[in-house]
Parts: sequence; C-alpha cells; structure tokens
Amino acid sequence: MITVAIIGAGPLGRRLALGAARTGYRVLLEDVMPSNLHHARESIRQELSPQALPAVTFVGSIEDAVREADLVIDCVPDELESKLEILWLVDRMAPPRTVIATPTLQQSIGDLASCTNRREKCIAIAATPQSLTSAASTETLVGSAGAELLLRAAPFTSDETVSLVVDFFSQIGFLPVVERILE
Repeated sequence: MITVAIIGAGPLGRRLALGAARTGYRVLLEDVMPSNLHHARESIRQELSPQALPAVTFVGSIEDAVREADLVIDCVPDELESKLEILWLVDRMAPPRTVIATPTLQQSIGDLASCTNRREKCIAIAATPQSLTSAASTETLVGSAGAELLLRAAPFTSDETVSLVVDFFSQIGFLPVVERILE
C-alpha cells in the first residue's frame, strides 16, 4: 500500500485522510497551523476505529509529510502563489518517485508541473477544495457509490502517475474520470 501525504488539515484534508486511512493507506497529514492539526486529530479520532487510527500520522512540516510519500495531495487555496510554493517545496523534499496531485480549476497543470523537476508526475484534480469537500461526504469515503471526480493530465503526465491517482481515488470511493488536455 502506498503512503499518502496530505498537505492541509482543513475540511478537505481531514476527509481525504479519513477515507485513505479507512481503506488501508498510510497517511501523513500536515498543516502549518497547530490548531488545524489538533482539530483534525480530534475529528479523525472520533470517526476512525482504534485499529485504523494508527494509519494517520499528524506532522507539522511539509518535509516530514513528504519524505516517504508516494502520493502528495495538496489542499491549499487555488491561488497561483500557493500552488507554486507547495509544488516547489514538495519537488525539493520528496523522493523522485513521488506523484503530486493538486486540486485546481484556475491553474494550468501543464504550467504548474513545468515548474518542477517531475512534470510527468503531476496531475490536476479538476475541483476546488470546497467542491471536493462537499463531494467527499462520509458516505462517499467509505466505498459506496461515489461522486465523479475529473482528473486532468497534461500531455507529458505519465501513465503510471494517472494509474496511481485513479487507483487512490477509486479506493476511497470516488469515480475518477481522466481527461488528457492539450496545452
């Protein structure tokens, strides 16, 4: 099973961490705000069984979150500066194998990925954190019929990247649809 780092412990990060832990993924949930991590820890503790709780590790730095990650999902605002900063940090701190999935409707995944040394390992989740959070209801994240989720892959995004991200979101209850964009 892969290790998933989720950057941002707000509502979306908590929901994704919960769904991933319930399906057996090892999760590293990061937030720079200690209060967000505390709230996430309490929320997840209430919803996870004692057996699944150890699957989630709460960390206070991006480096601690991504150092062993196979997949990184950022849950930061869909603003160019925020996205570039996160992708830059992940690119420099994560192992070369790490895939980056970023929710965005406003940014070009081709442009964002080109700012990294792993452009073939970047994919967009065509949604805002708010729309993903509303789609990520508890029912969706426990494997019932889930919400459709559009993934946008650039022409240079590898098939292995697409497969890993599709498998992850399928496992936690979404119905991923992949769109290869031309840029």
